[in-house]
Amino acid sequence: MYARPLSILAALTLSSPLLTACSVFSPHPLWELAKASGATVTAAVSTAAPGKAINTVYHLHPPVRSVCIEFNPNTQVPDILPALQIELKAQRVESRVYETRSATGLCKFWLRYSAYTGLDIPPLGGDYKPYIQQATLTLWNGSEQILASSHYDPGGPFGIGKWASTRAKLAPVVQALITGDENIKE
Repeated sequence: MYARPLSILAALTLSSPLLTACSVFSPHPLWELAKASGATVTAAVSTAAPGKAINTVYHLHPPVRSVCIEFNPNTQVPDILPALQIELKAQRVESRVYETRSATGLCKFWLRYSAYTGLDIPPLGGDYKPYIQQATLTLWNGSEQILASSHYDPGGPFGIGKWASTRAKLAPVVQALITGDENIKE
């Protein structure tokens, strides 16, 4: 009569290491909750407040339908050109990138950009990561006159917008540059 419960107890004892290895529950549930919350906070912060366009100067000029972008080798942001071109396309502006202003006769409008990075630790992150700290876009005509200029501001007292994507950061700045409106419309 006691043999049966002992065999069940022995089976459970021998299989307990296997059960803990296959368990979906953590022995530290609070740590798992903190990790999950951190991922949620990071995702929410990176999309919630990408920043805004500030200090926009806009002079009346003919509508911009195409622009030549002057490549800036001193900018440390690797995805700035694709982000710029995607946002220009969203504003119905075609673009091409040139290494220098050698194609002056081909382009009625030129876009010059600069961006500077900083290093910081993301919310609940462990390592320093680069982020765009400052960006400036300037639209010129072929006669070297500034038509529009706008700057990126990370926004907020804690600058949580700095963890947004490059494209999300540049969207309000490109819109301000093309339209003169600093208030992005969704």
